[in-house]
Amino acid sequence: MSVARLVRRNGYAILAGASIIVLGMGSASAQSLDAALAMAYVNNPTLNSARAGTRAVDEKVPQALSGYRPTLGASASAGPEAYRYQPTGTTASSGNAWPRQFALTAAYTLFNGFITGNQTRTAESQVRGQRETLRNTEQTVLLNGVTAYMNVIQAIALLDLQRQSLAAFEQELRATRDRFNVGEVTRTDVAQAEARVADAQYQVSQAVANLSSARAVYRQVIGVEPGKLFTPRSIEGMLPPKVDRVISGGLSQHPAIKASEFAVDAAVFQVKVAEGALMPNLSLQGQLQQSYDSSIGVERVGTAAATLNLSVPIYQGGVEYANIRQAKELLSQARIDVDVNRDAIRAQAVQFWGALEAAKVQIQAAQASVAANTLALEGVREEWRVGQRTTTDVLNAQRDLTNSQSALVVAQRDRVVAAYSLVSIIGRLDAVSLGLKVDVYNPQVHYNQVRDSWAGVRTPDGK
Repeated sequence: MSVARLVRRNGYAILAGASIIVLGMGSASAQSLDAALAMAYVNNPTLNSARAGTRAVDEKVPQALSGYRPTLGASASAGPEAYRYQPTGTTASSGNAWPRQFALTAAYTLFNGFITGNQTRTAESQVRGQRETLRNTEQTVLLNGVTAYMNVIQAIALLDLQRQSLAAFEQELRATRDRFNVGEVTRTDVAQAEARVADAQYQVSQAVANLSSARAVYRQVIGVEPGKLFTPRSIEGMLPPKVDRVISGGLSQHPAIKASEFAVDAAVFQVKVAEGALMPNLSLQGQLQQSYDSSIGVERVGTAAATLNLSVPIYQGGVEYANIRQAKELLSQARIDVDVNRDAIRAQAVQFWGALEAAKVQIQAAQASVAANTLALEGVREEWRVGQRTTTDVLNAQRDLTNSQSALVVAQRDRVVAAYSLVSIIGRLDAVSLGLKVDVYNPQVHYNQVRDSWAGVRTPDGK
């Protein structure tokens, strides 16, 4: 079946037959778009790196919670000592000793200007923000997967078209030479046909290079070489009917915006952490100590002590005030970043909506152009055979048909990519919404495993 043949299925124009088969591939495995996205979801290193980064951010919460917990420490000292002393009215004495000291110290912070509580809330906001950043990375990877998938299909179809065009021009060249040999056309007609063949050969070589590049990107994003690829089902049913609803959905659900909002929350608490440095600090400390020192005439001394320590900062060179001002400026920056992300999402929503609508119109126009150019080429060839058309007319008609077919292929690819881009704008380009057959990664699981951990160096996966 020729790549130029088109079918309309469920109102969605698609390429049929040869347009979906990867040429020159060693692998015969079929890969639907959903299957390719599932492989990207599992294998893509960018996404897996983001998951590891999210797990690292989870550890900020137990780090902050450690401020609510006591600290324990032990110390020991020992070493040789030479001594000489002479009490008043007595004979001096001297000798060597080996004093030893052991201590166990415990400390607990009773009040530190609410720093621990605000650090915990900061860490929790950072965890929520990182999860949205992970979701945004997931959307980006899946959209890159869609783009790579459709680029391979487009490159295959365009290569097939260029090869068909080359074959047609070669046939025209043979026919022109035959007519030249019998004196029906001039050498100029032959030269024109030869030029078109040379140009078609260049276009084929360029299409081969484009396909090779598309396959390389596919391998990078999906993680495997492309097998047989199929034009995907329409995803436009997931989209709101109007661009205004796409914009409102993006402003409320896009992970980049939500991540920046959580960054504002973290910045608010960070200001409070900085202000806590101006408040007093109250702590309780207990110590058990055991000393062994024969040089003082006492073989063993044991002590136990509990102290309540209060420190009030008065002036520390001004660093605490600079930290507060810096935290407030960072808060202002975080709030501005929210507006920046909102403006970007609004612009992208309008851009991709326009691209989708334009692609629909372009598909209809290209289909009409293909049908008209197909009839025109057949007519021009018949008229050329009876001497009513020139060789140039035939060559131009063949080129026009190839151009309209190529335009249709590009428009169909653009429609799919624009639709998936809009799904990402409303925050639904994820494994759950797409129904991918994968084990969905849940960042809450790791968070629950480490949040209240008091000790241990192994990660929950055993590393």
